[in-house]
Amino acid sequence: MTTPCLLALDTSTDLLCVALLTPGGARCTVEPGGPLASARLIPAVMQLLADAGLTLAGLQAIAFGQGPGAFTGLRTACAVTQGLALANDTPVLAIDSLLIVAEDARAQAAAALHPDPAPDPTSEQDWWVAMDARMDEVYAAAYHHGPQGWHIRVAPQLWTLPALAALWRDTPPQRLAGSAIAAFAGRLPSGSAALWPHTQDRAGALLRLAQAGWAQGRGLPADQALPLYLRDKVAFTSAERLAMATRSTALDPAELPGAASVSGTAVGQ
Repeated sequence: MTTPCLLALDTSTDLLCVALLTPGGARCTVEPGGPLASARLIPAVMQLLADAGLTLAGLQAIAFGQGPGAFTGLRTACAVTQGLALANDTPVLAIDSLLIVAEDARAQAAAALHPDPAPDPTSEQDWWVAMDARMDEVYAAAYHHGPQGWHIRVAPQLWTLPALAALWRDTPPQRLAGSAIAAFAGRLPSGSAALWPHTQDRAGALLRLAQAGWAQGRGLPADQALPLYLRDKVAFTSAERLAMATRSTALDPAELPGAASVSGTAVGQ
């Protein structure tokens, strides 16, 4: 099968990741993101294309990390993806940002077991991903990986620490990846789960998921490059913050404005 020309970008964390797949191989750029992402993303994309001798018109699809993640980062990735894709009517591929973490951890696990760093595509594995969402909350989801690729067990949700801890006490994770491992050490019971607290090659994982999405025919029109927000409200007024502070000693965290919702069911891809 001919290798497609795919551009993939992600600014859902404090890293800016841009990856490019061409028949000549893969190229990746990873640099500090956060407040720098809005200014650096387009120059990083254009430099990677120039280095590969490719133009935007030569791309078959543009993939982006749709979230969950940092509010400003998601807006940046989606806006840039839409702008680049609309110029040439290029399809877009929405990539679950938590699944990027799972794919990276899977590659780390495979590399630890085998000299060949490529993940074993036939292995059957269950994974949880938990990322620090600040405000004592966690973005978390559960996935299964098998011969047919990734499938969602528990769709990405915004959890309070007590809610996720209660779930894991009843059903401990087998494998757990993500920044919440270190951020909430001792507050999230992971039992005997194998842990991958750090991402090693986020850009590479992003590009593998983009390639899988393209092979599965999951391309969307450019105007559907939309973010996945799990927090209804990302900021509070001074009056709201004061009210939250005075009420916090009497209320359960789930009752606070903008608190996490843990409703939902497992969703398959």
